[in-house]
Amino acid sequence: MLSLFDQGAFAPCPAPFNLAAFVLRHAPALRDKPALEVVGATGTQIWSYSQLEAAVRGTGTGLLQAGFEPGQILLMRLGNTVDFPIAYLGAIAAGLVPVPTSSQLTEDETAKMIADLKPAAILRDPSVACAPHDNQIPLPELQTMRQCAPCGYDMGDPNRMAYAVYTSGTSGKARAVAHAHRAIWARQMMVEGWYDLKASDRLLHAGAFNWTFTLGTGLMDPWAIGATALIPEPTTGPVDLPALLRQHKATIFAAAPGVYRKLLKEDAEMDLPHLRHGLCAGEKLSSHLHSAWTAVTKTGLYEAYGMSECSTFISSSPAHPARGTALGQPQQGRKVAILGPDGPVSKGQEGTIAIADTDPGLMLGYLNAPEETAARMQDGWFLTGDQGAMAVDGQISYLGRSDDMMNAGGFRVSPIEVETQLSAHPGITQVGVATVEVKTDSHIIVAFYTGPTLLDPFELEAFAAQHLARYKQPRAYVHLDMLPNGANGKLLRRALPAYFKG
Repeated sequence: MLSLFDQGAFAPCPAPFNLAAFVLRHAPALRDKPALEVVGATGTQIWSYSQLEAAVRGTGTGLLQAGFEPGQILLMRLGNTVDFPIAYLGAIAAGLVPVPTSSQLTEDETAKMIADLKPAAILRDPSVACAPHDNQIPLPELQTMRQCAPCGYDMGDPNRMAYAVYTSGTSGKARAVAHAHRAIWARQMMVEGWYDLKASDRLLHAGAFNWTFTLGTGLMDPWAIGATALIPEPTTGPVDLPALLRQHKATIFAAAPGVYRKLLKEDAEMDLPHLRHGLCAGEKLSSHLHSAWTAVTKTGLYEAYGMSECSTFISSSPAHPARGTALGQPQQGRKVAILGPDGPVSKGQEGTIAIADTDPGLMLGYLNAPEETAARMQDGWFLTGDQGAMAVDGQISYLGRSDDMMNAGGFRVSPIEVETQLSAHPGITQVGVATVEVKTDSHIIVAFYTGPTLLDPFELEAFAAQHLARYKQPRAYVHLDMLPNGANGKLLRRALPAYFKG
């Protein structure tokens, strides 16, 4: 039996179509229902469905009145506030193409994005770092746009570009991944295949507004089904989350595995009478962490696998829990295979996890990088670059990356990108970076370098902070006489962790 999952394609996306219109499709019928509650120690900020839709469509009108035209790109440099999703959906409602980015990026990093994207404007919170651009829409102006009359939804081909997100490519250069409006339609496969989400649910996502995991799982998917999204205030720490879950009667909790790890470490009161289950994605969930959460909360924890190029398409769920250490199985409507050099391998054998290039949730491609896009496609498949094995029952186990990509708190980080920045330091001759497990289920990025002398780690940290977003910065530095290299002189990154002594 071949490692191929194909139980029929998902229903095609209707046309004409608009992503924002689909997300807010229940707003007219649920006018007074809370769509969003920003919760924390200082109180609760509530946005009803009617208020949310008015703010989104008003922003769309404001952007059009500012002279922007459908199809133009807007780079988003906004912080962890409700302004982020409102501006994002407002742009899409009007037919513009927003590009959400992490507020942790440095000015140098955004300069490269601006050169790559050539955006028509930047939606800008002045407190967020950004390289110069001739047309910046400041946050106060964006907020004023909400008072405008509602724009009409820009309906059109569901295959046209709706937004783009940045991811680290295997080349080490961050790439803009272009997605179509139909991407939100494809996410319906996650509702049953992962979330088990219902209109009556109150889903609390522990992430920031300006993280794409939060934007999709924490906001747009609950709104698209008519549920209520709960987002903690920016100052909320892991120790505060159990109380917020109880107080606000959250029925589903979503976070990266690292958040679950911190919650259990805090040994907080975990009496969560309303919680049905937890969701996690962003990095591999360990069996140890899974068992610990289940034992403490008496609720399930369901993992999903995906990437910037295709959201999540393999997952476990209450109806189909993962078996053993497997990720779960492909969601209904997906076509997934484990590929070898000659196509799908036999079940039980290792290969590359791949999804059909016809999947409605798959990217349109990498912007301005047709060769890199083509390299990821093979005979009707998109190659994820991850290794896996499919069991007889269709469940897939994750076996690691086929390249050396790192994971830092749910963000994919290219070692080449980090090494390129650190190698500019005058005291470094050669550098290699890798993730190291410093204790059970806890990983950090470590830089191993050679040079004439041992460098001050505080000085290295300051240097890295000037050139890399916080989540890309190494947490430790190790000076070596020589880095491990293969017979051809190539750096052996996978050998680096053995040189870390704690």
